[in-house]
Amino acid sequence: MITGPTGPRGLDVCELLIGMPSRTRPRPALLVERVDADAGPAERAAVAQYRALRREVFVAEQGLFPSHDSDDVDDDPRTVVLVARDGRDPERPVVGGVRLTPVTDPDLGWWAGSRLAVHPQARRGGAQVGAALVRAACATAEAAGALRFEATVQAANERFFARLGWTRLTDVSLVGQPHVLMRWPVHRIGALVAATKAPLHGLLAGLAGAPAGFLGDDGAPVPGSDLIAACDAILPSMVERDPEWAGWCSVLVNVNDLAAMGATPVGLLDAVGARDASFAARVLSGLRAAAEAWGVPVLGGHTQLGVPAALSVTALGRTSRPIPAGGGHAGDEVRVTADLGGGWRRGHTGRQWDSTSHREPAVLRGQQRAVALAGPSGPAAAKDVSMAGLAGTLGMLAEASGCAAELDIAAVPRPAGASVGDWLTCFPGYAMITTDRLGSTAPPPAPATTSAVCGRLRPGAGVRLRWPDGEYTEAVAGAVTGMGVA
Repeated sequence: MITGPTGPRGLDVCELLIGMPSRTRPRPALLVERVDADAGPAERAAVAQYRALRREVFVAEQGLFPSHDSDDVDDDPRTVVLVARDGRDPERPVVGGVRLTPVTDPDLGWWAGSRLAVHPQARRGGAQVGAALVRAACATAEAAGALRFEATVQAANERFFARLGWTRLTDVSLVGQPHVLMRWPVHRIGALVAATKAPLHGLLAGLAGAPAGFLGDDGAPVPGSDLIAACDAILPSMVERDPEWAGWCSVLVNVNDLAAMGATPVGLLDAVGARDASFAARVLSGLRAAAEAWGVPVLGGHTQLGVPAALSVTALGRTSRPIPAGGGHAGDEVRVTADLGGGWRRGHTGRQWDSTSHREPAVLRGQQRAVALAGPSGPAAAKDVSMAGLAGTLGMLAEASGCAAELDIAAVPRPAGASVGDWLTCFPGYAMITTDRLGSTAPPPAPATTSAVCGRLRPGAGVRLRWPDGEYTEAVAGAVTGMGVA
């Protein structure tokens, strides 16, 4: 919603509160909302007004179409219609609208906007209505999980879209008139990487490094032994809001770290902070349940009461052949193996996919040991998907391997209940990224998982997404952590 800060009789709210008369005219009020032709009478009427406005603009005014501008997009039930209403008018008439829809079926996160129309009388105040609709369309597409959003606009409107942050791709001809294909830059993956992993190089500089070849790995080989050590902390806000789930996840993330190294877990150490014994018991109940499910003993730890919520767990595992994240080479195939069962954790929709809490212990233990059981013919590099999401984690593996990576959007295993944008940026219960030499034999899949080759390591740096039309978009511009080659 876009409204002017006006109170009764056109007074600005701040001036009304202190008793000063307004020296300016009230700002026009504009409401942008989503409407559905299959909903109630009011929304159906709004869709009808929008389509009538399109005919007025594109048929009567501009002559782009001979009699109507309707097409298959209007009939697609996935199409989203946004309309702008004049909030100053008691009837709230539609003064503009736009539509957007997925380009592919099934939806792969590639969306397109079209039929942006503004009533002639609403153009008198400049581009306010059109700009509001375009911004709302961008936000709507990203909220729907889009990682690629484009529009084919009339050549005369290129500068308008450029001012709003869109980039030009190429000239095209549409209905016999010059148009420009433009793209809205979606920075969702890059923003997640910047927030979670980009500071690591600066923060960790000067600390004793991991053994050669294992810089930035999920676990650290302990020198002089076959032990692997891993350690993860849970967000304090998550511990506070969902203590049992936080306890479960503290085990989950650690056994996954060991799994990516090809290690079999031998024990856990926990450190718990809580405001009182009752809260600590809730955290430890989740941790205990997970430790029993994965069959990993809790060897010891530390508990402190009377402090803010905190939780971290250290895991120890064994392997004679630790698998590095930096073992990949340019030309290697990228494989994603994931448990697509379950659904979004309540309260964490779009951020945490729970594939583990309903699984039988035998399945969880089989998933944990899958990489280790592959033996000498196993993957050259491996990393479990964590805070940086699938695309960001692939970027970390590629960085440690001295490579760039590409990900084929259409080939990535993905649950039906998750959009592409959410799936590539969430924390999944179990998802492993591995690399293999081109043409090598695929390892047996972990129990209850889906596995597919869906990318390739390339020379360079960063991560790019490959789309069904052969186009590429940038997901990560360069190094993820800045820590360099392992």
